Amino acid sequence: MPEIRLHKAAPESGLGRRFGAGPAPYWAYHWAGGLALARFVLDRPEWVRGRRVLDLGAGGGLVGIAAALAGASEVRAAEIDPAGRAALRLNAALNGVAIEAPEGDPLDVPPPEVDLVLVGDLFYDAALAARVTDWLDLCLARGIEVLVGDPRRAPLPVDRLELLNEAPVQETAGAVQTGAVFAFRRS
Repeated sequence: MPEIRLHKAAPESGLGRRFGAGPAPYWAYHWAGGLALARFVLDRPEWVRGRRVLDLGAGGGLVGIAAALAGASEVRAAEIDPAGRAALRLNAALNGVAIEAPEGDPLDVPPPEVDLVLVGDLFYDAALAARVTDWLDLCLARGIEVLVGDPRRAPLPVDRLELLNEAPVQETAGAVQTGAVFAFRRS
């Protein structure tokens, strides 16, 4: 994605050196859902322009940065890993955007005052998918729109999703696959 610069977890990078020979943490990679969602937001800025946006499960900040670059009035990022939040702040600064990244698990508290929640790649585990789905229902009840980026992993609640776009994407450490962007709907 040429519009966005990110610190990556390659062996020669600062992140790679920070985590040594072991695998880099999940947030240091670019995943298919986040890539598709970031591309969608950049190509369709009307979804975020002038709106307050939350990037849920932000990782290194790719989706939130895309929202800020596309004209969101405010971007918040929810990332539970302190090192992930630090990487997110570095990536936001690298791209010249401001993103608020408070501590804590957002799924343990009511949704913040935002207009749109962007969710990339949080449906990879059944227990987490159930928690996220319940929290997104709270968002819908408050009138908050939700977009989900995912390559159709097994726990994805497909009966709750309306397909908006599909695109080929290449994850950091993987082959090209199809990333999809969905609107999350009431059951």
